[in-house]
Amino acid sequence: MGMNKNTIFAWASFALFIIGAAIILLGVLKYREYAIGFSVVGIGFFAISWAFNALKGRI
Repeated sequence: MGMNKNTIFAWASFALFIIGAAIILLGVLKYREYAIGFSVVGIGFFAISWAFNALKGRI
């Protein structure tokens, strides 16, 4: 049983959310002097994750 396009979008959205959270936490916990940049990139990953989640069922 293969994955359909909605399942692929769901997994991609979840993976992007996890990567975004990891980038934000990495910036806050390890690289404090670059925390703003890491946070901006992490929020960008959240936005892409939200867009992928919104595409589920529409394509």
